[in-house]
Amino acid sequence: MNLGQIAGEICKVVFPIPEEKFVGKSSGIAICTLSSIDLLKEISQSDMMDKIAVAARLFSENKGIDELVRYVNQNPGLHTIIVCGKEVSGHKTGHALFCLHKYGTDNSNRIINSVSPDPVLTISKKEIANFQKVKLVDLIGKTKLEQIII
Repeated sequence: MNLGQIAGEICKVVFPIPEEKFVGKSSGIAICTLSSIDLLKEISQSDMMDKIAVAARLFSENKGIDELVRYVNQNPGLHTIIVCGKEVSGHKTGHALFCLHKYGTDNSNRIINSVSPDPVLTISKKEIANFQKVKLVDLIGKTKLEQIII
């Protein structure tokens, strides 16, 4: 376990955030609210849940993106991810996600062109290639429910 993973585990204990994801009733679209937990809660209580597969947050440019890409690979009906909400200060997870989608990873499994402090993934090149087939919609910075268009 590297220093970033250790810090992440400590943060889970010190700053617990129970809302990680909410499962919807459809299968083709996911919503990623980055650090906007209030937006995630609002989406989870809206009729938007009838139109999406899942709504979730994304805090880290490594473990979090690994989990998101694995989810995409385990749900082949997923074709679109709407990325919205506030960027994670210092981590720039939204930026890292779009860099992964566009450029992939280098030989060290580091996300190419990411400005994040530790954008090193554990997922395979094949998983990344499957993820790159999904459409990403850039609504980063949009934090109001009515700004999220499905």
